[in-house]
Amino acid sequence: MDTSIPILAANYTSMYHTHALQDRIADGLADLGIPEHPANLYDPVRYMLQIGGKRIRPLLTLMAADLFSITDMWRAVPAALAVELFHNFSLVHDDIMDHAPLRRGHRTVHEKWDSNVGILSGDNLLIMAYAQLAKCPTDCLPAILDTFNTMAAQVCEGQQLDMDFERATAVSIDEYLRMIRLKTSVLLGAALKMGALLAGATDTGAQLIYDFGVDVGIAFQLQDDILDVYADPKQFGKQRGGDILANKKTYLLLKALEMADTATRSKLDGWLADHSEPSEKINRVTAIYDALGIRAEVETAKQRYVERAYTALDAIPVDISRKAPLRELAHALLSRGQ
Repeated sequence: MDTSIPILAANYTSMYHTHALQDRIADGLADLGIPEHPANLYDPVRYMLQIGGKRIRPLLTLMAADLFSITDMWRAVPAALAVELFHNFSLVHDDIMDHAPLRRGHRTVHEKWDSNVGILSGDNLLIMAYAQLAKCPTDCLPAILDTFNTMAAQVCEGQQLDMDFERATAVSIDEYLRMIRLKTSVLLGAALKMGALLAGATDTGAQLIYDFGVDVGIAFQLQDDILDVYADPKQFGKQRGGDILANKKTYLLLKALEMADTATRSKLDGWLADHSEPSEKINRVTAIYDALGIRAEVETAKQRYVERAYTALDAIPVDISRKAPLRELAHALLSRGQ
């Protein structure tokens, strides 16, 4: 399951200069002082950081710091860099486990080098993340480390559950939601929470911004499940029905299995077992989803998380105008493909 977030942060307008924040993150990554030797350890690290991505997660760290403090968001830069380094560490290892050939339109590290290089360079990205965390102000460091370590363990749990689900014969919707929360959403929440903590947010404020990030992340993944089946491939940038062809246990499939009567379930099981005609399989499974009203079911579930996210953001006791950039970013994120 691809849980990346392919969205341009510059797609929204806000009161502050998003490009300046992104430039600061890019400058920080460029100034890491990555050694030249041994090349097979450090070249893959440079490669992952150079092929980019939208760097939404470190941007969220700086945005949260700015939300809670009007004085100095830049003290959150090391934490933002740690978030980006950790994210890239997880991608390198996930690609190995998923046997993925491409990442961000480029060859994955294990394809360009090999799996052993990928494992070790991924490990080094994690070490580099902790080196950045060590630069955070000492008065905030215990809370920052607790947030980061909890998140890191949860992301590993989510990845393991995702792999377990590939072999499982039955997965509940609640189990699926827990998996995407751990694998994808807690990193968004932790990125925001660390920025808040570094800006002196109260425990309540830090928890609310964390909850906002987690719920946005879950809503995004449900949107992604919908887009895989219903979006225009040219607009979405992915093959239509890829999850159907791979028999991915998405919210759509799990809801269909839950709602189907015996005859419909038999048809659905038959198409899940069929691998001979890809376009036919996509069309037939989509037709079953349409007959059951699955898209509307998933849209409703997505909207529940959107509302929860905005409720958490609204409850943060700062001026509403300062929350606008985060609300606008969330809206852009959750409107993708519409």
